[in-house]
Amino acid sequence: MSERAAPFYCPYCGEEKLEPLEEEGTWFCPDCVRSFKLKFLGVGAPHTRKEIPR
Repeated sequence: MSERAAPFYCPYCGEEKLEPLEEEGTWFCPDCVRSFKLKFLGVGAPHTRKEIPR
């Protein structure tokens, strides 16, 4: 994926004015002065681990 998927708001304070940082998927919120990273994990239901019988 060559384009960044932009978050709509800061997950900490809810502010919408976010700034992208150099590292891919990393964002800075000037309102609460926090940086965070987003990572896409996939599409669909998550895989569940099979329990091992004891």
